[in-house]
Amino acid sequence: MPAPLLTLPLASLQVGRPRTLGEPGATNPLHRTWTTALLKEPITEPQWLSELNIDGDEQADLRNHGGPDQALCVYPGVHYAHWSAQMDQPMVAGSFGENLTLAGTWAEADVCIGDIFQFGEATVQISQPRSPCWKIARRWQAPLLSQWLQETGFTGWYMRVLAPGRIQLSSSLELLERPYPEWTVARANSAKYEQRHNRALVAALAACPALGQHWLRKMQGRLSGALPLNDDANRLQGPNAE
Repeated sequence: MPAPLLTLPLASLQVGRPRTLGEPGATNPLHRTWTTALLKEPITEPQWLSELNIDGDEQADLRNHGGPDQALCVYPGVHYAHWSAQMDQPMVAGSFGENLTLAGTWAEADVCIGDIFQFGEATVQISQPRSPCWKIARRWQAPLLSQWLQETGFTGWYMRVLAPGRIQLSSSLELLERPYPEWTVARANSAKYEQRHNRALVAALAACPALGQHWLRKMQGRLSGALPLNDDANRLQGPNAE
């Protein structure tokens, strides 16, 4: 087998199931009851990675999370120093509910939509950037945190599973193919946010065959006029703004 084009080692691997948190009837929206699977626990033993998730991992909101294009959530560990300073508290691997926290300095500018990796016995592919939602802000009781994630571009990304298999913490992501080198995760984020008015760029992203269905529908909706260009508020603030 040829050497991988790029190797991304893991700092941590975590899974979690939905749980209900908060105080019934709380006046402050950030304190009200909510259900989330963001609070994940690190694992070290080998686990089976299916086409939907790692054994022991689930999503609380299947309308907006989960599914084949969001089987794995990956976050660059290099960003945690920034967030620890921003939040004035230690932010460690798994703080944003990701399954895989990368070691080293690899980030959104270093990987591309459509990148195919060997991950232990499994084969996985980057499908789309992560769109941070209001639950991250509620998890940390910081109303602007999800917005900060979006504005910095420190979002992480999702992966689909092309071939299931056993994985473990020592299973680095080893790049096998890069069919769309023009579409770094950072550039995809820019097309959705900073350059959302650039129709040519949005159309080019929508034409990327490896783009996840959720992002594809978003780009197509913007191009057709079916969706407004500035449609982030509900996702970023959600019931936290009530």
